[in-house]
Amino acid sequence: MPTLPRLSTTEMEVTSIRLEKDLKERLKAIAGSRGYQALIRDVLWTYVDQQVGQCSATLNRNNIRATIPATAERLEYCALTGTAIAPQAPMLLGLTPQGALVPLCCDSLKTDSNTLHAVEEDR
Repeated sequence: MPTLPRLSTTEMEVTSIRLEKDLKERLKAIAGSRGYQALIRDVLWTYVDQQVGQCSATLNRNNIRATIPATAERLEYCALTGTAIAPQAPMLLGLTPQGALVPLCCDSLKTDSNTLHAVEEDR
């Protein structure tokens, strides 16, 4: 998950949060060199964007592990393209490596045969 350019650190407020030591260590391991605080900000921004129906640009098609056919019950936005998905329109639910299900346009995963062949060879 790449760090999104949101605000400079001078525009941020200091907030204290208590985390279990094991959780903090796991976050550090996942975040690597970019730091766990940046990871936490990205996770929180992604959650907020999903709750208000905005698309977060942190997802790409290689992050989708599986898809499930679905029907939109309300206005949704494709997590890959940002395209609106109308209520009652067919869509896909994409499973991310983190276990989240995200809305996807039915054509957001279409690819040409060369790209598909290269993906299959990587397996």
